[in-house]
Amino acid sequence: MQTLRLAVVVTAVALPACGKSRVSSSPGKQLPNPPLETRAPEAPHQKPAFPGQTRAPHRTENVAFTVQRVANGLEHPWGLAFLPKDRLLVTERAGRMRLVAPDGAKSHPVEGLPRVDARDQGGLLDVALDPRFSENQLVYWSYAEPREGGNGTAVARGRLVADATPPRLEGVQVIWRMRPTLDSTKHFGSRLVFSRDGTLFVTTGERSILEGRAQAQRLDSGLGKVIRIRPDGTVPSDNPFLEKPTALPEIYSYGHRNLQAAALHPDTGKLWVVDHGPRGGDELNVIEPGKNYGWPIITYGIEYSGGPIGEGRTAAPGMEQPLYYWDPVIAPSGMAFYTGKAFPQWRGSLFVGALAGKHVARLTLEGTRVVGEERLLAGRARFRDVRVGPDGSLFLLTDEDDGEILKLVPAKGK
Repeated sequence: MQTLRLAVVVTAVALPACGKSRVSSSPGKQLPNPPLETRAPEAPHQKPAFPGQTRAPHRTENVAFTVQRVANGLEHPWGLAFLPKDRLLVTERAGRMRLVAPDGAKSHPVEGLPRVDARDQGGLLDVALDPRFSENQLVYWSYAEPREGGNGTAVARGRLVADATPPRLEGVQVIWRMRPTLDSTKHFGSRLVFSRDGTLFVTTGERSILEGRAQAQRLDSGLGKVIRIRPDGTVPSDNPFLEKPTALPEIYSYGHRNLQAAALHPDTGKLWVVDHGPRGGDELNVIEPGKNYGWPIITYGIEYSGGPIGEGRTAAPGMEQPLYYWDPVIAPSGMAFYTGKAFPQWRGSLFVGALAGKHVARLTLEGTRVVGEERLLAGRARFRDVRVGPDGSLFLLTDEDDGEILKLVPAKGK
């Protein structure tokens, strides 16, 4: 493992410290300080629904850290999981999965993966270990599946034989497929998160094209949804739309655009997500079963051409408001609540990777309100995934041709 010559000391500003993680029923209050974001919004005529819904003030914990390079030479890495023996399992969008040793050595590509459609935003995407991995060695991954008439997000699983040369997957089976199939190379969603009850959340996108966009509101389509299935792909008996004959039973929530960031809140166990907005309108949401999150009927953003989306509304009856939104966008991908011991000042913070923004956003939370924002490693790279390691370090994937696995560790002497 190489240690970069980059040691970062975040300078304190005149703001009170936030302390440890806390969750309350009160909404929290934003500090009366200037917002961190100073660029003009893409949609200046749109106004937030409540104070603090956007443009949080700069808030730092004066944390000093060092950036270590765990590995490089990865082609657009997308997802990361932690294996026993301090090894990592990482996906490359081009269609490869590799094991990475503690010294940064990369294995040959894992054998046994299905074919992927690796054009544009498609390819091999997220990866997750079964909650009982130590017993069954099962690995789950999402990918853009090539099909007649186009492609779609799919989820497969297989048993990892990690110590083989090369490593391989056995008993591979596809456990879920997005319906319908469309011909698009964008907006696959694809984050995988196991809930506390052992069910699996799968996030999807609405494929970007107009044919798919409208389907984010339709319950007979898997586009623009949070999906909830059992590990074998069957549908849990308490999913919210089981009694609706025209709805796909695996749907858990709908009205999303392109969910590439998702994580369980460490205290409540609820699924939190960050959705890509268009021009403006990246959204942070807490997912509740059966709820409609609005896209494309309501959004804090505009078309890339500059015009309004639909009627240009930001609110409508029966549709959820985001907890927080960014305008201009940061292009979010990957997120993690910090629960480790290496950085006690960061406990309770929410970290979000930024692709277009080229930074890692750290959000200070009070209850379900964002009360502060900080940007780490600004300009360093496009950050695709964020994970908290077993030792409390913060692991990051950079979405580059020569992609890296980076690790934030406390600066020595701090």
